[in-house]
Amino acid sequence: MIIAHLSDLHLDDDPRAEHRVAAVMAYLGGLARPIDALVVTGDIADHGAAAEYARAAELLEHPAPVLVCPGNHDVRAAFRAGLLGLPPSDAPINFAREVGGVLFAMCDSTIPGRGAGLLADETLDWLDGVLGGGDGPALVAFHHPPVEVGVPLVDAIRQSGEDRLAAVLGRHPRVKALLAGHVHTGASTTFAGVPLRIAPGVVSGSLLPVEPGADRGWADGGPLEYDRPPALLLHVLHEDGRVTSHHRVVSG
Repeated sequence: MIIAHLSDLHLDDDPRAEHRVAAVMAYLGGLARPIDALVVTGDIADHGAAAEYARAAELLEHPAPVLVCPGNHDVRAAFRAGLLGLPPSDAPINFAREVGGVLFAMCDSTIPGRGAGLLADETLDWLDGVLGGGDGPALVAFHHPPVEVGVPLVDAIRQSGEDRLAAVLGRHPRVKALLAGHVHTGASTTFAGVPLRIAPGVVSGSLLPVEPGADRGWADGGPLEYDRPPALLLHVLHEDGRVTSHHRVVSG
């Protein structure tokens, strides 16, 4: 199975973000065979406006299943209506779908009105339930990583309450990887003994403190580097349950 993993599109009324998303989708359309699933881990819209989700739905259209979860820039009610075709609601957006025998559990790690993340008790209860419904391979996705990754500004607004998530994962060895975004750079680590793969930002890339330009503030364009090209991850889920992740930069 080949899974394309995008994050942090930040679509707004500026054609720049739209152009970058379109370039990534064109890259996927040019592969020798279609991907099996497209996972987008949040911050799909920049302001949570209905028009942003309407455009996202158009840009992300693909023959493969498109699986999405919200990020801290997203607004739950508009996200539900614009991307999922559901009635507006402010409740956490959690859903699961099986694709080719693999369970994808898409979790809402957002706290409305805040940049930081948390899996609500109802989300963890839901996740525990869906993971307990079978024994085939599963991938769990959310926006906020539950660990620090070395980028101070996003580490300050990562997912907290992670011990609760670790307890759920400990009961379900079927989970082969965790998929996240939020950091705007491709990164790979582990959490609770499970591989954690963080997709690069489509709209921009972030810098580690040791890289030139990382000392600039948000208002100056750093540590997000807007001149870096869009990128994505391609995950290969092997028959033995291993996940191999390939970082790809797309010419925009």
